Amino acid sequence: MNPLRKLSPDFRRVLAATLFFGAVAGVFASTLNNYLSEVHGFDAGHRGWLELPRELPGFIIFFVVAVLLTRLRESRIAALAMVFTAAGALGLGYLSSGMTTLVLFIVVWSLGDHIIFAVEGPLGLKLAKAGGEGRRLGQLGGARNLGTILGVGAVWLLAKAVGDRYDLFFLVGTVCAAVAGWFYFRLDLGKTDPPSRRFIYRREYHLFYAISALFGIRKQIFLVFGSWVLVSLHGVPVATIALLYFVASALGVVLRPLLGDVIDWLGERRVLATDEVMLLVVCLVYAFASDLLRAPYDLWLLYGAYILDHILFALRVARTTYLKKIAVDPADITPTISLGITIDHAVAMTLPILSGWIWERYGHEWVFVLAGAIAVAGFFVCLRIRVPETIHSDTPTSRA
Repeated sequence: MNPLRKLSPDFRRVLAATLFFGAVAGVFASTLNNYLSEVHGFDAGHRGWLELPRELPGFIIFFVVAVLLTRLRESRIAALAMVFTAAGALGLGYLSSGMTTLVLFIVVWSLGDHIIFAVEGPLGLKLAKAGGEGRRLGQLGGARNLGTILGVGAVWLLAKAVGDRYDLFFLVGTVCAAVAGWFYFRLDLGKTDPPSRRFIYRREYHLFYAISALFGIRKQIFLVFGSWVLVSLHGVPVATIALLYFVASALGVVLRPLLGDVIDWLGERRVLATDEVMLLVVCLVYAFASDLLRAPYDLWLLYGAYILDHILFALRVARTTYLKKIAVDPADITPTISLGITIDHAVAMTLPILSGWIWERYGHEWVFVLAGAIAVAGFFVCLRIRVPETIHSDTPTSRA
């Protein structure tokens, strides 16, 4: 019997939507830095400055989602997000001849990207059994990684067949986003749920806000400058970046569900604190691999750090499971996740500009020394996480 038949229709639809959105993410992650460098002539400074408009939607997402929640449930918001993502990808592929249009379509794509980040966690939690939140979100993470493999694989095959045709790369992303939007639109999930709150800020969630800010800093440094080390310092081509992302995603298909189980088993405090320790190791590799090893061994070590860093991103779902366990009201979850995204972008929007300046002035090593210091601070913040013995709402007692 087909195991998918045992799943609820909504879970199958969410899995399919997540898979196709993962393909979009794979296309962008494996091509964007090369696209900016080769087509638009960006250097590290320009790349850092681009993060300001690119992350602007993340900064305002709390207000965007609050407005959308007055009209739409989370599944329809997810479908709308895919419309923005598809429009942004299509514009980058065919309409971005100058800096103004480039920034415009980067912002449109980013708006869709950030909206989906705000609602995908709550959608997954609605499909989870009590005490199995990490497992369910891990399964969806595995589906996203499988989609990423398909997206990266398409980029790799196209690059080998016709060269670096960024118009075709982004067309693949457009089609995948449209398919994901169709699956999200067909969801019945949440029809009978009470509406989520529009705006929420509670002192009880202060650690969630702090962890969100730390994650924003980590995300910006590594998404922007981790791959930039490979592209600008070592001349790694788009096909190799796509292959690395393919390997990381293939490992993620297996590891993400397992890491979800680990979150349920060990608890968010141990998992997130361990993540910060591993992040420190990755920082040191990015900073000093070429000083410690000769070519090509330094590049191999950097490849390993790149793959490990992407695998560690799977642990971000621990923030979402932690929030559910401490939520005063289930209706707080979506707007609180949105506020967390806004907070992490308030901190992180200007950091790439500072990091780009540090890179140009002092060298790339100091960018990752800064990231390592932030990882150490994050370790001590995560040690403060506690999940109460009596969980609010309908969640079970869980260990931290």
